[in-house]
Amino acid sequence: MTAPLAGLTVLDLTRLLPGPAATMHLADLGADVIKVEDIGEGDYMRAFPPTVRNAAGAPVNPSYEAVNRAKRSIAIDLKRPEGRAVLMGLARRADALIEGFRPGVLERLGLGWETLHAENPKLVVCSLSGYGQTGPLAQRAGHDLNYIAMTGVLDQTRVDGEPAIPNLQMGDLLGGTLSALGMLLAALLAAQRTGQGRYVDVAMTDGLLAHHFFPHAELDAGTSPVAQRTLLTGGVACYRVYRTADGRHLAVGALEFKFWNAFCDAAGLPELIERHWARGEAPGSDAARDTIARVAQRIAQKTSAEWEQVFAPVDCCVTPVLTPAEALAHPHHNARALVRHQGDVTEVGPLAQLSGHRWTPAPAPAQGEHTRAILAECGLDGSAIDALVQSGIVKER
Repeated sequence: MTAPLAGLTVLDLTRLLPGPAATMHLADLGADVIKVEDIGEGDYMRAFPPTVRNAAGAPVNPSYEAVNRAKRSIAIDLKRPEGRAVLMGLARRADALIEGFRPGVLERLGLGWETLHAENPKLVVCSLSGYGQTGPLAQRAGHDLNYIAMTGVLDQTRVDGEPAIPNLQMGDLLGGTLSALGMLLAALLAAQRTGQGRYVDVAMTDGLLAHHFFPHAELDAGTSPVAQRTLLTGGVACYRVYRTADGRHLAVGALEFKFWNAFCDAAGLPELIERHWARGEAPGSDAARDTIARVAQRIAQKTSAEWEQVFAPVDCCVTPVLTPAEALAHPHHNARALVRHQGDVTEVGPLAQLSGHRWTPAPAPAQGEHTRAILAECGLDGSAIDALVQSGIVKER
């Protein structure tokens, strides 16, 4: 079977993380993702630390390599009309275009939605930004930390009263990458059915706010959610992280009563079975804190490895807290063929298992690596391409 998105052409004008990660998933599924870079620095994520060696032995940033795998690169000077004409030629042949400029930049370049739609009615155009194309914050700069702060997410990650910055970019990847991926595919499906593309306005803050269900439910119930005091932030004994005797940690997710029952039996705490949140022990209450202290005292009596042996045969939602290195090496992830290596670069994927499709990672492109080939596909002959290169309108590797 062919890859599910084979034959789909996507122009990717984004850089850094959220947009490139979205188009990474499209490329993993077989789309021809053309990374459109400027002729200067290009995607400056290439220069971020750390640096490792790829399969060819070249020094690269592994995050850049991962999110730009299997793409092609063309470098164009969009500040010049001839460069914008080149991009328009690409857009006439493409199925989708995704960009991450400040709102209004494409319009000022003469490449806004109305113009692109007139040239290619089936084209789906996605603008990915922090705060969206409209609203009082539309022009404000930001990064992942700003977006999770703005939407109440950071407030719910507090440890000992202070917000803890997670090393998973939830704003970029949940609010941005996955929102853009889902909405792009929805718009592409509609274009396939109707012949009409759509404009997709993805705001990372929109995507975060739309998924913050449990704190919103607390507010609906008339209570203010406080980190480490609510059901899913450590306010009950059955859903919490505990320190072991060797300084490691166990994640206990025995949220349902049947799992809590099994956990208490296995841990040697049968007297706590009835002290479950579903039996009236309110999250964050004095009774809940007492139960937490009893469980913490018990878990601290054995090492992580000892507890892993205890809980391995028990169906009660207990796992060791792994380091990133331990997670990559875990037999389960390797059994699902999730982790691959290109030289020193770790590639993890695909996003989900799909019948009839075998994912094999390919290298990320150098800036302008495919400029000549892509222009030739647009119908330009060698002399026309030479003229564009010599005039600095496009750049080759």
